[in-house]
Amino acid sequence: MTPRLQTAVSAAARDIEAVLDQLLPVTDGLERRLIEAMRYSALGGGKRLRPFLVTESARLFSVAGPAALRAGAALEMVHCYSLVHDDLPAMDNDDLRRGRPTTHKAFDDATAILAGDALLTRAFEIMAHPATHGDAAVRAELVLALALAAGAEGMCGGQMIDIEAEKQTLDLGAITRLQRMKTGALINFGVEAGAILGKAPTALRHALAGYAHDLGLAFQIADDLLDVEGSAETVGKATGKDQARGKATFVSLLGIDRARSQADMLADQAVAHLEPFGPSADLLRDVARWVVERKS
Repeated sequence: MTPRLQTAVSAAARDIEAVLDQLLPVTDGLERRLIEAMRYSALGGGKRLRPFLVTESARLFSVAGPAALRAGAALEMVHCYSLVHDDLPAMDNDDLRRGRPTTHKAFDDATAILAGDALLTRAFEIMAHPATHGDAAVRAELVLALALAAGAEGMCGGQMIDIEAEKQTLDLGAITRLQRMKTGALINFGVEAGAILGKAPTALRHALAGYAHDLGLAFQIADDLLDVEGSAETVGKATGKDQARGKATFVSLLGIDRARSQADMLADQAVAHLEPFGPSADLLRDVARWVVERKS
């Protein structure tokens, strides 16, 4: 990660952490354990890539900081909910996430399920709130876009295909579709959200959509490489899972060298989509490079 990107990501992560802390207040009621599990799942860890994409894409259109941070925090809640549910025994059955016990290990299965459900619904509450944007049409578009990204046509649908992939062999096209839905959909929304908040013109939305598409695939290929080459200590979660389950991935189909070359090519394509924005999109360009070079 370049020094300027590190500085920007760290600052944005601190801002998002503060907003998440504010949006998930502690309560003394009998539901306190649920709130604690929500906060455990959403606070204190992660790269905060998705909300960073929201704030950076919003900056291209001079969107007010608080609006972008609220939208970014809502997106991060959806991402965190998905991790909580993915880690459950019925799904990936993981004990480690972001270098610490997964939510169902720190609490229990039932509390983890409820925490994920509550994070998801809180996210939509935030998106629909007038504090996120004064224009109701913008808020409605944000809600619709996030619902499409998170549901059966996006992340959840991709997760279902991933489960089915354990029972059959998928070709490269099917793997690409799986990852475009499971991982890419929320990344796409992160970039799209800034354009929605800024009421961006169609041509610039298309440019950002192309960037997000290639970035999402590059991110997943890098994840597949980390699963093969990384360690749990470095990555912050269990590695080698896909190979152990015999699941087809970009790496298993292409091999390590071709997969890395494909990720580099996608990063180059992502950068090329940002040409209409000039130097103002330099941090988004840095993100594309970092995605394929990261070690965690």
